[in-house]
Amino acid sequence: MNVVVASLVEPLQVPYNCYSCKKSQIKKNPKCVMVASSSSGVGSLVIEANQDQQQISTSTDTPTTTLSSVAARRLILLRHAKSSWENRSIRDHDRPLSRSGQLDAIKVSQNLLKLGWIPQLILSSDALRTRETLKIMQEQVQAFLEAEVHFISSFYSVAAMDGQTAEHLRQAICKYSRDEILTVMCMGHNRGWEEAASVLSGVTVELKTCNAALLEATGTSWEEAFSLAGPGGWKLQGLVKPDTGV
Repeated sequence: MNVVVASLVEPLQVPYNCYSCKKSQIKKNPKCVMVASSSSGVGSLVIEANQDQQQISTSTDTPTTTLSSVAARRLILLRHAKSSWENRSIRDHDRPLSRSGQLDAIKVSQNLLKLGWIPQLILSSDALRTRETLKIMQEQVQAFLEAEVHFISSFYSVAAMDGQTAEHLRQAICKYSRDEILTVMCMGHNRGWEEAASVLSGVTVELKTCNAALLEATGTSWEEAFSLAGPGGWKLQGLVKPDTGV
């Protein structure tokens, strides 16, 4: 596992910067449920949309690539597990996970594995609760340990800034990813993470602690995927929660 501590301070010069939060573009959140597969024993997240239903693929294979190299690019937006408030003298950045948060991190890592949503690149806030969430996930699932990891200090602060997280995540992903990386996980905080999921997908997304939004778009690169999808164009494949069986 390659781990790099980074600070994304200067904006990247990528020609697309309109990922601002526009409430008029955000639709009502579809209901997400889990259903078990009778044939394989592996479940699927199902989105019950207003007009139709969509089912997440549980394949662990890498998303397919056509001859023109246009590939499905999958983005996991994971909020850290529940932190402890037992010691009120600790600054917010240094709060550890609670016992229930530790258990939730185990469960969500196993659910992501069963669904086949395993990142090749992980970009994470450097806050202690986020680091501890990732450490537990890596201890539970070997594939998370094999991913390239970058800790980005600005992920902690940007989450508190209205309307800036989606664009900040786009910049970070385009900076650290490569064309051959097809699944990226960004770990951070509210309110920014659920705001970013809502802006990217165009529907209202609620992310409680240790919840993950699964988003998908296509492109020959991550830059192209963001450019083609634009705000509201990412497909919300579902929400993964610790206590929802797969």
